[in-house]
Amino acid sequence: MEYIKEIYINEAIVHILDNNADEPVLNEYTLQLNEEIYGFLLKHIERCLKDEELKYAIFNKERNIAKELSQEYLNGANSIVEVSKELARQMFILMKADSNIPCCDLVIVSISTEYGPMLAILKMDYIKNYTHSIDFVDNKIGINIVPEFTGLPVSAQKIQKCAFIKPIREDQGFNLMVIDKQNKSKDDGEYGSNYFIGKYLGCTVIDNERDITKTFVKAAEEWTRTSFEENADTAEMIRSSIKRKLKEEDSIDIQSLSEDMFGDNAEIQQSFKEYISSKGVGDQIDIDKQWVEKKLKRVRLKIDKDIDVYINEEAYHDNSKFEIQRVGDGSINIVIKHVKNYIEK
Repeated sequence: MEYIKEIYINEAIVHILDNNADEPVLNEYTLQLNEEIYGFLLKHIERCLKDEELKYAIFNKERNIAKELSQEYLNGANSIVEVSKELARQMFILMKADSNIPCCDLVIVSISTEYGPMLAILKMDYIKNYTHSIDFVDNKIGINIVPEFTGLPVSAQKIQKCAFIKPIREDQGFNLMVIDKQNKSKDDGEYGSNYFIGKYLGCTVIDNERDITKTFVKAAEEWTRTSFEENADTAEMIRSSIKRKLKEEDSIDIQSLSEDMFGDNAEIQQSFKEYISSKGVGDQIDIDKQWVEKKLKRVRLKIDKDIDVYINEEAYHDNSKFEIQRVGDGSINIVIKHVKNYIEK
């Protein structure tokens, strides 16, 4: 997974897309990137690029305006003003065809990164804010609270749909990175569909190392919970073995892992491999080491449904503080040692 850490904003522009209007409001000028506006955009971009729902994607072979326009800009053949206006028009067409797609400001940003230039498309859906209204009734002041729907998400909030498009080159593993979160409810109609990825961007999501690693870890935990629900001893052995492999190896061979964990028990080996395979994980997986490091920093244990324990990785492996004792009947004792201070929350 390409974890982008160096981001420089070159230029940006915003357009107003209100599906209650007949036409989009298209900007003719780029934004003035003063310190406040630059910081606002940068925080949103950083948050999007760190989001675990950020996916790799490749453009479909069919003709697509978003692909062609982005490449025009990234290859220096057109300006961000003209390219972004057409990108906004294409989004507005989709919004007019489906009133369930939220109104938004469409922000197009040119960025430079350690992996090269990118064109970012940020769909900033309006959020509900509240303000006051002042009325005069019989020469008296009346103040009410009224909702407004034109506020942009603040930098601490997550954007639901965005794309970071690369210049397309031969033998490229992926063309863009996308977030397409679905907030479908009973009344949302087609808004839950993939209009952003399928119709607007014209791309197909593909798995990256982080996706595959996450899927494997989740599948292994699901299988362990089901297979050894009443055997905490074996479940702990499996979890510890998998964590050790994730930390020490760059890749995992599922066959070798199952043999290491279950020895000559062919039936359990086969059950484990079949379940992992059913979740779309191949025989060999490349590990996303950065995701693993973050994932294993803290351990949360849900013990017999009524005890929660949160512990960092260092303490978990420090026998002077924390120890798992095997009883021999499938159960274990979990011991927290040498406690000098504790508080209630």
